[in-house]
Amino acid sequence: MAYKRQFYPGTTVPAKNRRKFIDPNYKLEKLRDVAMDDVVRIMGHRKPGEDYKSIHPPLDEGSEPDCPVRQVVAPIEGAKKGDRIRYIQFTDSVYFAPAVPYVRAQMYVSRIRGIDTGTLSGRQIIEMRERDLEKVAKEYIDNETFDPARTGIRGATVHGHACRLDENGLMFDAWQRYRWNAKKGEVEYVKDQVAIPLDKPISVGKPMDEKWLKAHTTMFRVDDVDMRDDPEVMAQNLRLHRLRTLCGYQPFAVKE
Repeated sequence: MAYKRQFYPGTTVPAKNRRKFIDPNYKLEKLRDVAMDDVVRIMGHRKPGEDYKSIHPPLDEGSEPDCPVRQVVAPIEGAKKGDRIRYIQFTDSVYFAPAVPYVRAQMYVSRIRGIDTGTLSGRQIIEMRERDLEKVAKEYIDNETFDPARTGIRGATVHGHACRLDENGLMFDAWQRYRWNAKKGEVEYVKDQVAIPLDKPISVGKPMDEKWLKAHTTMFRVDDVDMRDDPEVMAQNLRLHRLRTLCGYQPFAVKE
């Protein structure tokens, strides 16, 4: 029997959304179209139109020793060119943001090649070659995993994802990188991801309403869909925690 890849257990809305995010065969819905130059400005690593900096010669000009791995793994474009490694970091509010950090990690490694990612309390970093990273950043700002009010782009001082929402429903940000434009009904970035002021505000679009957020979130909450209401998710999570504990302290007790 051919192996069928599994992504996430459960029958509840957050469980189904997690499966969609992680499954690379599911096409993530595009909700907005932020210009690539504006994405580059928010990231803050280079100016739009500026050449990419490199850390090694292009692979076809190098003289690396023969390696069987390089013969079977096609390099991503930035690796071919010798680009440096850069990053973008998304912060997810606990108030029904579409994604949560550990689901982002599973989604990224399932969908993207040439990536390194790390999970922290409320944020998930993507590190990869610069020209490839910019394309990935735009895709994940444009699609349904990002909400302008409940998802933040923060390279430093990320704290605040769990604090509160302001009067316009925007997630708290200590550096005030974005603001509410009441006239347009949109969220604008006025600083890049490390809080350096931008030359002009950059709109990332209109926030989604609460009904949409609850229907599209991957977050379990006791005041909405409780993880304990999904027996399949609970059984799998308890098994993972049990095995992690046993393997850390009593590996001889693991019989599976």
